[in-house]
Amino acid sequence: MSDSILYEPLYVQPGHLLRRAQQISASIFHDEIGNRVTPIQYAILCVVMDNPQIDQVSMAGLAAIDTSTAASVATRLEEKGLLARDVDPADRRQRRLSLTQAGRDLLVEVNDGISRLHRRIFEKFSPEEESQFMVLLEKLVHLNNHQSRAPFTASSVLQG
Repeated sequence: MSDSILYEPLYVQPGHLLRRAQQISASIFHDEIGNRVTPIQYAILCVVMDNPQIDQVSMAGLAAIDTSTAASVATRLEEKGLLARDVDPADRRQRRLSLTQAGRDLLVEVNDGISRLHRRIFEKFSPEEESQFMVLLEKLVHLNNHQSRAPFTASSVLQG
């Protein structure tokens, strides 16, 4: 009598492959950017760059991270001198975020590394495959956003 279990092999399961793809992307990110910032710190800096004076809750929604993680990462970025967190005069419980000059400089400095990251991820893809993959990945993320523990939420910042 066999104890074999019928299951889908691990290396064709979408969840496993997505986890591996994220591991690979993070590894290449660290190769190209080093320890200057983490991928999530980079994402927060990008959101703040695109949305000056954004509040922390809206930033968390746009970066698709939970608000407690957003607050702790923003604090670390402030400690590094990359981000300013100021009390919102309209709601003293809220913080408004803006990049410091050092934060802007860092985004400029890592831009070439981000371009290399992109090229390395897709180096074995044809341009058509890269385009198709990105369309499908964006669709996967968009259609399953509601499944996330920290879904992307477009704030009034984007709509205003």
